[in-house]
Amino acid sequence: MPCLQLDCRTLVIQPEFFLPRIKSAKKRMRQARTRTERNRAQRSSIKTAVKRARAETSKDSVAAAIQALDRGARKGLLHRNAAARKKARLMARLKAAR
Repeated sequence: MPCLQLDCRTLVIQPEFFLPRIKSAKKRMRQARTRTERNRAQRSSIKTAVKRARAETSKDSVAAAIQALDRGARKGLLHRNAAARKKARLMARLKAAR
């Protein structure tokens, strides 16, 4: 049920109130929910790989993080320039650790 507060001129509407009635719209909503969950999990695994590479700064962990970043950029989970920036910073960190 939507909440309207006219005295302070704010409009707070619950998203469950506007559920689709059309069959294809319901399907798109299910698909979006599934994709969101999958993307969230994959982005989390990329972040974990990068954090592990920053903590360990070993060649294997950095290689795994770079592979995860490339995969994420290819799938559109993060922007390709963001992936390139993170890879460059990981490589600089690895080079400085040697």
